[in-house]
Amino acid sequence: MFLDLDKYNNPEYLWGLLIVPVLFVWAWLERRSRAALRFSAATLLARQGRGARTYMLPLLPLMRAFAVAAAIFAIARPQSRDARVRDMSVEGIDIVVALDLSTSMEAGDFRPQNRLHVAKEVLSEFITNRVNDRIGLVVFAGAAYTQAPLTLDYGVLKEVLRQLRTRVLEDGTAIGDALATALNRLRDSEAKSRVVVLITDGDNNAGKISPLDAASMAKSLHIPIYTILVGKGGKVPFPQGTDLFGNTVWRETEIPINPELLQDIADSTGGEYYRATDPEGLKRGLQKVLDSLERSKLMEGGASANYHEDYQPLLLAAFALAALELLLRSTFLRVFP
Repeated sequence: MFLDLDKYNNPEYLWGLLIVPVLFVWAWLERRSRAALRFSAATLLARQGRGARTYMLPLLPLMRAFAVAAAIFAIARPQSRDARVRDMSVEGIDIVVALDLSTSMEAGDFRPQNRLHVAKEVLSEFITNRVNDRIGLVVFAGAAYTQAPLTLDYGVLKEVLRQLRTRVLEDGTAIGDALATALNRLRDSEAKSRVVVLITDGDNNAGKISPLDAASMAKSLHIPIYTILVGKGGKVPFPQGTDLFGNTVWRETEIPINPELLQDIADSTGGEYYRATDPEGLKRGLQKVLDSLERSKLMEGGASANYHEDYQPLLLAAFALAALELLLRSTFLRVFP
């Protein structure tokens, strides 16, 4: 291994081994110029013969040389190649989530939190669990806007999601416009699997494009739409302001829903419709979306072998030899003067 240059990531550092013979020459010259008295204490002069210390003194330059050599080999980064080949192709799905920000998302049927808070929490967890899926975000109320284009930067996407609020856009539920905006983000995508996930709690009552027309566009583009209806429907707790103590005042309010419309959108595009009446239901819906999709390759990265770094034992040996040489030189093999 030590002579095979192909096994080093930085073989040019092996030129540093030329310093090893210099260390031996320097040690020999130092030994010749040193005084003849080589004992750690004068009382040792009374001992006769050549003790173990005398034979061990030449080991010091050897330890130093081997420590330097081991350090140089470690810096050159020896590696061993695994027999297995790693596929570097990045697989994933292009997903655009269309999230409803109408005021009805403030309904408290998911109490102690409202619908939007729960939807954001579940979506954030959903994003965290993705690896190679590009995700975009469209928000809508009375109109629809792209909040985040398709991206692999999940950190930025989660921060954008965290800052979403109701009552920022003109109120309403423009489902058709939201779907058209999401489809526009996916139109030029080269991914084999492209999908729109619509999360809403109401019926279409705003916008310029009808939901069924948007569904026809999705069908022509071969993009399935998965619809998730959030909330229980009917009369649900809805905030009506605060009392004198700052507590939220809730009142039962009728919020219209249209599950048939969402079912039709999903069926006509090859997607599926889900009903989420609690946070776990929303999680299951998003997971079922992923389970039903075929993964596609977004980027071709070829193949690469797995390599293991083998420098650690050499570095450890270098430190151990250097420390032992310093310890012996300062104690048992210390010379005088």
